[in-house]
Amino acid sequence: MALMTGEQYIESIKKMNMQIYMFGEKIESAVDNPILRPSLNSVKATYDLAQMPEYEDLMTATSSLTGEKINRFTHLHQNSDDLIKKVKMQRLLGQKTASCFQRCVGMDAFNAVYSTTYETDKKFGTKYFENFVKYMKYVQQSDLTVDGAMTDPKGDRSLSPSKQSDPDMYLRVVERREDGVVVRGAKAHQTGACNSHEVLVMPTIALGPDDKDYAIAFSVPMDAEGIFMIIGRQSCDTRKLEGSNLDVGNCEYGGMEALMVFEDVFVPNDRLFLNGETEFAGMMVERFAGYHRQSYGGCKVGVGDVLIGAAALIADYNGAQKASHVKDKLIEMTHLNETLYSCGIACSAEGSKTESGNYIIDLLLANVCKQNITRFPYEIARLAEDIAGGLMVTAPSEKDLRDPKLGPYIEKYLKGVEGVSVEDRLKILRLIENITLGTAAVGYRTESMHGAGSPQAQRIMISRQGNINGKKELAKKIAKIEN
Repeated sequence: MALMTGEQYIESIKKMNMQIYMFGEKIESAVDNPILRPSLNSVKATYDLAQMPEYEDLMTATSSLTGEKINRFTHLHQNSDDLIKKVKMQRLLGQKTASCFQRCVGMDAFNAVYSTTYETDKKFGTKYFENFVKYMKYVQQSDLTVDGAMTDPKGDRSLSPSKQSDPDMYLRVVERREDGVVVRGAKAHQTGACNSHEVLVMPTIALGPDDKDYAIAFSVPMDAEGIFMIIGRQSCDTRKLEGSNLDVGNCEYGGMEALMVFEDVFVPNDRLFLNGETEFAGMMVERFAGYHRQSYGGCKVGVGDVLIGAAALIADYNGAQKASHVKDKLIEMTHLNETLYSCGIACSAEGSKTESGNYIIDLLLANVCKQNITRFPYEIARLAEDIAGGLMVTAPSEKDLRDPKLGPYIEKYLKGVEGVSVEDRLKILRLIENITLGTAAVGYRTESMHGAGSPQAQRIMISRQGNINGKKELAKKIAKIEN
């Protein structure tokens, strides 16, 4: 198949028997659920755009494994140009959906696991790379959406996995069999879980010798026996049940997160990509984190483009577009957004080849990219809220707007400039609310802080990779200091 259409993707998810819970009830069909369907639509966009000739160069690639045309979300980066196109693709999808489109985590996991398994095999003579290449061919040829699962609940953060009072606070192997292993635990904050065909599990931190059971990487179908997910809540999520597109803000697209529980899940040997080799857990984590921190220089920028456009529109609708302070705020929003994009492009352009042959970004610049992401979207959102005004959060509902008695008063008192309907004014205000405060805030504001690691994680990596001693030597040489 190599490339699925959006409709084929929807049908493939319908056929799966995932165990999904939300609001204390089992969800029989996530595809038809009004809260979850917008997140499915966002993933569908990654398939739809790959079918369009005008986006072919960004959305598709030639597989290094099979020579076939594949969706770029299943690609193993072969050069810096691939890394750059990845960021451009993510910006495009952010512009098209104004939400999280969820396939980035799997793509970043593919590239991290590919190179790590190669180096693990080189040292230990294992067959993880062979397993993973076989798996990647399956993913590419079937055009699968794969959820990358790294974050464990972690329990007491001061203790290592093997020292936790509850050993399941980090996902672990509980039984090793001749034909595979049995795992137990959970993965938190699983973006796009109910919209994925498979889950690719990785360790969440560097591990010591006592943590052998936690040094596990594998993939299984999302509907494998023993896996179930509990859907996370988002602000304003139940508005989607009310039947008002206006009140939702972005009625077509959205994101979702889940706590994914692994209750004694069997993993066959040919799906194992790490199994006890603790010294390579840190490498896998670091490489995945680097790729994912690069990703944010694309996806968050695309959503930022929509938010800047919405802020400019509401300034027009309010009659404030000529005010110098409004112009300056839009300039500042653009400056911040393009700075984020520059970081994503820079770490891609400075990429290098791994021993396995795929390309990795410049890790220092990727961490700088994500460190900026933890700050700039907050300022962009603040400025958008400033320009929008208080009506963004005090506007009445669509039911009030349609009410025979109340509607005329809303039309009278919430009118802005001539030629713009009150309904259109409310629509753009709701879109700003959705991105900055509502369901899309998970994929923009909050995810900017905690996705791909919270701010301190990047600062640690910047400290490690910043080469302060090398910079000291530069200063000594210029100052003619001999010792």
